[in-house]
Amino acid sequence: MDKRVCRWLLILALTVMPLTARAQQGTPPAAVLVADQVFLTRDRTLVAQGNVEAFQGETRLRARTISYNQATGALTIEGPIVISEGEDTLILADAAELDPDLQNGLLRGARLILNQQLQLAANQINRVDGRYSQLYKTAVTSCKVCEDGRAPLWQIRAKRVIHDKLEQQLYFDEASFHIRNVPIFYLPRLRLPDPTLARATGFLQPSIRTTSQLGTGFKLPYFIKLGEHRDLTLSPYLSSATRTLEFRYRQAFRSGRIQFDGAYTRDDQRPGETRGYLFGVGRFDLARDYVLEFGIETTSDPAYLKDYGYSAKDRLSSQITVSRARRDAYVRASIYNFESLRDTEVNDELPTIVLDGDYERRLFPSGIGGELRMRIQAHSHRRTSDADIIGRDVARLHGEVKWLRRMTFGNGLVADGQIGASFNAFDIVQDSSFAQNHSDIVPAAAIALRYPMIRRGRGGVSQLLEPIAQIGWSGGNRLAIPNDESTRVEFDEGNLLSLSRFPRPDRRERHAVAAIGVNWSRFDPTGWDAHLTIGQVLREKSDLEFTTTSGLAGTSSDFLLAGQIKTAQGLSLTGRGLFDDNFQFAKAELRGDWDFTRGRLGGSYVWLDADPAEDRTQAVSEIALDGDYRINRQWTASADWRFDVADDRAASAGLGLTYNNECVSVDLSVNRRYSTSTSVEPSTNIGFNIGLRGFAASNGTERYVRSCRN
Repeated sequence: MDKRVCRWLLILALTVMPLTARAQQGTPPAAVLVADQVFLTRDRTLVAQGNVEAFQGETRLRARTISYNQATGALTIEGPIVISEGEDTLILADAAELDPDLQNGLLRGARLILNQQLQLAANQINRVDGRYSQLYKTAVTSCKVCEDGRAPLWQIRAKRVIHDKLEQQLYFDEASFHIRNVPIFYLPRLRLPDPTLARATGFLQPSIRTTSQLGTGFKLPYFIKLGEHRDLTLSPYLSSATRTLEFRYRQAFRSGRIQFDGAYTRDDQRPGETRGYLFGVGRFDLARDYVLEFGIETTSDPAYLKDYGYSAKDRLSSQITVSRARRDAYVRASIYNFESLRDTEVNDELPTIVLDGDYERRLFPSGIGGELRMRIQAHSHRRTSDADIIGRDVARLHGEVKWLRRMTFGNGLVADGQIGASFNAFDIVQDSSFAQNHSDIVPAAAIALRYPMIRRGRGGVSQLLEPIAQIGWSGGNRLAIPNDESTRVEFDEGNLLSLSRFPRPDRRERHAVAAIGVNWSRFDPTGWDAHLTIGQVLREKSDLEFTTTSGLAGTSSDFLLAGQIKTAQGLSLTGRGLFDDNFQFAKAELRGDWDFTRGRLGGSYVWLDADPAEDRTQAVSEIALDGDYRINRQWTASADWRFDVADDRAASAGLGLTYNNECVSVDLSVNRRYSTSTSVEPSTNIGFNIGLRGFAASNGTERYVRSCRN
């Protein structure tokens, strides 16, 4: 008989025959079978042989032979047997006896593989209602099991394991954990999530941390699932010098999410005191496209975050903001609270409470063309000190209207023009050296010219050379008000053509100002790109508010040099500097990165000249290096190093070594902090983490498969 005819006869026999009885019972229809050969024995047993496949719902079975007893409705299956249930569950067996639905029965010499990660090998598996799989005399591991008889790196042996497919849980009876063949510990009962479960209550990967200040400690995180959209993680951290409870709370809402991280500590560093910290973030989508965002950062003392390695921040900020951004309108209202952890700063004398409001609107008038831009900003900052001068509080209102227009001429010349005016009103209290109220109106105009020239070469390479020049004017004289907001000025390629290079509206450049420069770019389809900008600012009168190292002091600014290079081989260099006529640099920074086949190497250099006006009495010169190297498929080494050239000493250094394969991950790190202050001492931290793979849901990254040869 033709094989195709045999297949269709078998399908018809196995689906139509039981349908009437099953329909009366309300149970699902029987499995559908296809095979190369089919015959009926004298005792009316239907036998399928050769490339046999059975389907029932999402369950698919492949075997060498399947016998169907019409009297009992049982399937006797001869292996090798492969049963797949969706994408997460795979069963391999030597022989089996199952019902026609493939939901109940016995499998012998079986292995259960979950999510291509965890393997459970047993003498037999009992399937119950398609939900439970009972495995007897079981070995569980996520390590690759080789045919040479070598024991896997780790395994859990148990008298019985029950896999609950619905709850995605594994229940162990009389379980013992083994490294190779050596038993390490025994548990009469054990419950673990299977790798298909994304979130489940239970212990997470433990870690060991050793520091020169806190000694050797042990962390054991415990994850608590509070619902489908919220959870809590508690991590006790115990050592000879500290008793700490870390926590993390997360919750997702229909329109947003929140997360809080913190810790509660009693230690020997500050006996009798309670130490801790709390960081929180949240974001919510409101009606009419508004967005609410908040952040909380607070700590018990300046040294706590660095002592425990939670953060390297030396200034904390808490804020709540409501904003909306649309194509032609932007609105924002914010409240900030700042806290300095620096020894040289007193919080009572700093603007710690700040209120900001901003509204900006763009219009495109058809009559005159161009763009009409309107902005109004309200700002207030308050110091907690009530002392005169050092407790100064300031409120400010700023408004601006300007019209912008771009014109491109037939010869390629591009002209950008703008004209407008701004007004400012200030209210200054608790400072007898300044009058309380100030206001002014500042008219301004500018025109900038560009002449882009393009040259195309071989292989699709193109170059762009663009000379640029701008002349601008701002009227009036600066008000006699304190400088609380624009204390740090950055001169770079982004504000070369700005009418004012102060970061905040409380300061503006005045009188006539000109800027000249040139941009050059090279684009190569093979990946070799380069960009270079050179520029200088010239002004009618010098501005005493610009510090020496800002590069903008005097009537002629320092020269700005900024560039970037990228190659197809993974090398990138980015640099920027300010230098005078004698090529003396006031600021310089350089960053380089090289991504190669087996790793990455990066480094940076920063130079800032001494400038008392910016609270920098000594020059800052620092080198930083970082990188990682993949030694082989399992081992990766990493390192970072920061050196203070001005002080001729290392600031920090770190080494890391990680091992990863299909069943275990190990992470070892050593970090040394050399910096010291009245609140922070130099310290050395050693961290050690080890985790067993296979009991957590895959994060979607590439799975590692080890060969039995390595």
